[in-house]
Amino acid sequence: MKIRRYEIYFADLNPTIGSEINKMRPVVVVSQDAMNKNLETIVICPLTSKLHPNWRTRLQIKCATKVAEIAVDQICTISKQRLSKKIDQLSEMKAAQLRKLITDMYG
Repeated sequence: MKIRRYEIYFADLNPTIGSEINKMRPVVVVSQDAMNKNLETIVICPLTSKLHPNWRTRLQIKCATKVAEIAVDQICTISKQRLSKKIDQLSEMKAAQLRKLITDMYG
């Protein structure tokens, strides 16, 4: 499977510990394509349908025609084996907003 930055896939995030986001859910790939090609892991941000419009750690998007939030506060590294099918891709505008939010949060 060729995985590219800003593509959205279903991923199985179980098992989890504590307040980690769990279950099968959409995730957006944020790791760079060179990393995605050469490593067995990828960096993702999970999506959630619980909307928090005033949270500065979230970015609202439309994914497969549904409104969702990218949970940048839940960014993590997962095995590529957790991914199933590709379901969408971020627009260039949303990808730029996501890059800015990640940079603002994590420097």
